[in-house]
Amino acid sequence: MLRLSKKADYALMAMTHLALQGHAVALSTREIAEQYDIPVELLAKVLQRLARQGLLASHQGTRGGYHLAREAATISVAEVIQAIDGPVLVTACSEELDDCEQYSKCRVRDPLWRIKERILAALEAYSVLDVATDMKPESVLPLTSAKALLTSNKTVLRPIAER
Repeated sequence: MLRLSKKADYALMAMTHLALQGHAVALSTREIAEQYDIPVELLAKVLQRLARQGLLASHQGTRGGYHLAREAATISVAEVIQAIDGPVLVTACSEELDDCEQYSKCRVRDPLWRIKERILAALEAYSVLDVATDMKPESVLPLTSAKALLTSNKTVLRPIAER
């Protein structure tokens, strides 16, 4: 079964939350964790990893915290997932290693790799902004609403490949 880790779920939740706050707003780990009832220590590790991967920027100090390193429309869901969970895989065999005793006889490996490429393409086509603007609860938007954010930035939702 294909499944994201809990850390990847938390990463997407944090990224979409930050996307809705606007680029100038930095939020602390605690503020984000409290919004979604995520353990602060776990979210801190997730946000640090996202920052190391260049998806978030962090600022120290009393007004410090995290904000998106780029516009939300340019950050794909695939980037977020891979920053936390590593490469998307659907099979244990690798394109680089042929040390499996079934490698030369396997008839499912290549079709599974093509399926993986389609899944990855779908995740790459969906941006953090696409996920963020699909959110409905207004309590998640304390500083601005998604509608106001879209209206003020005149963002057009298109697949990332077209941006």
